[in-house]
Amino acid sequence: MNRIRRFAVRASCAWIVALMPATALPEITDPQVLSFAAELARNDGLSEQHVLATLEEAKVQQSILDAIARPAEAKPWKDYRPIFISDRRIDDGVIFYRTHRELIDRISGEFGVPAAIIVAIIGVETNYGRNTGRYRVLDALYTLAFHYPPRSAYFRGELRQLMLLGDDRLAFPVDQLKGSYAGAMGLGQFMPTSIANWARDYDGDGRIDLWNSYPDIIASIANYFVEHGWERDAPVTVRAVRDAGARTIERTSLEPLLTVQQLEAWGYAPTAPVEAERAATLLTLDGAEQEDWMIFRNFYVISRYNRSPLYSMAVWQLSEAIARGASGEGS
Repeated sequence: MNRIRRFAVRASCAWIVALMPATALPEITDPQVLSFAAELARNDGLSEQHVLATLEEAKVQQSILDAIARPAEAKPWKDYRPIFISDRRIDDGVIFYRTHRELIDRISGEFGVPAAIIVAIIGVETNYGRNTGRYRVLDALYTLAFHYPPRSAYFRGELRQLMLLGDDRLAFPVDQLKGSYAGAMGLGQFMPTSIANWARDYDGDGRIDLWNSYPDIIASIANYFVEHGWERDAPVTVRAVRDAGARTIERTSLEPLLTVQQLEAWGYAPTAPVEAERAATLLTLDGAEQEDWMIFRNFYVISRYNRSPLYSMAVWQLSEAIARGASGEGS
């Protein structure tokens, strides 16, 4: 009798399961989110229900909105520089480089991006992997896509790209990825679009792992620079000396739209030899005293990683200190 009763219970449960829908419908009512899911289904061929089910797991985080309202780049150079150019960060960069030297040098030679620049990016972005971010990427992008109007279009684009990447191309499922408050991931802090366009599966395992695969991490950073126009063996920046009667230059972009010769004619002399016809522009920073710099194409390329000139200068100066330390010259 017990077996008969168990069979009856199983049969009853089977009928109940058969009458249920295949998947429960997400309970999202926000028209922005519904429109977003419909757009991904219409334009990208994704399952609308799958997109909504994924987004239903996302949570709005007020701390993300607070963080994006106070970026470090809002500080003046004299306060920004010490955050990234410290003895500890230089020494740790030298250790990181020496630990992975064979791999870094091989990739540096292949892509033409200096080893110290690659290491400095990892140092500035995540302190050599110590801080890759504590937020779920899904929460970060969802919060900023639908609750941060100043840049909602940008973050919706990144959320879309995260959905397109899916679980197959990344090291972890989408709902388990951790990153910065802006949704940047891994030791090099790549946004989803950067992963899709420029990250490299350098170890050939079929996935892009920017957390644990040093071949993927280092090659992805190098490739990012190459794809944005890095010039092998070309200068990045050089300090300039301003004449008393120097012309005031209104810089509207980090793009080098002038030449060294033109800047010299206007009263700014480079402190190291550089070709007169090299494209350049002037960057003035408010350090302990006013600093004038001639910046070139490669400086502009660093700024494609982060648009702040302070960021680019921090990466460059950290890279110089790491290179000196790794060669035994000290910082």
